[in-house]
Amino acid sequence: MYTLYLLRHGQTLYNLQRLVQGRCDSPLTSTGIQQAKAAGAWLAAQDVVLSAIHSSPLKRAMDTAYAVRDCLHRDARHQVPLIQECPGIIERSYGSLEEGSVDDVPLSVWDPLEEVVPYGGEGSIELRTRMVGALTQVMRDAVAAAEAKGEDACNVLAVSHGSATLQFKLAWEHLAQCDQDQPLGNCCILTFAFDPRSETFSNTAIVNQQL
Repeated sequence: MYTLYLLRHGQTLYNLQRLVQGRCDSPLTSTGIQQAKAAGAWLAAQDVVLSAIHSSPLKRAMDTAYAVRDCLHRDARHQVPLIQECPGIIERSYGSLEEGSVDDVPLSVWDPLEEVVPYGGEGSIELRTRMVGALTQVMRDAVAAAEAKGEDACNVLAVSHGSATLQFKLAWEHLAQCDQDQPLGNCCILTFAFDPRSETFSNTAIVNQQL
């Protein structure tokens, strides 16, 4: 089985301050760090052996990925792969709305559809296409690497963002095998079964961190 674990980054200062993040960045809070560690502990408890770790290049995502990797690295039974930057899973741009108050934004921050485009942002159609393309390529590469070693299974971790993760989930909602009406909290983990023949993803679980 080929599995993608799609992880939203941990809580940030901007999350607490209710500011629009997008392509700008803010540091993880202490809670965000604990959420990342909890996600790593969950993966370890499931005995997930990763063949690759990919992260959005934004610091909040990279810091989350490193916290998860450190947690998994404590298990000496398995070698944990290095983190690879993946620009294709970066958060959407909100253009001139970034760093403004979420409460003052005249659209849905989570899913603004194309209403964000006039502000210089990235519309949902473009974001969804980008996320699907990037994560499909990530899984293509992982499957090829596994097959080269004579294996028929692999696990890949990708650390991304709230709105970007939502668009990827919506793209494959028609194939989902779990309840889709669930929150995508900080450091939630979405598991997807990947079919390399049809290059489709099926969401099998959404795990929110309980702290």
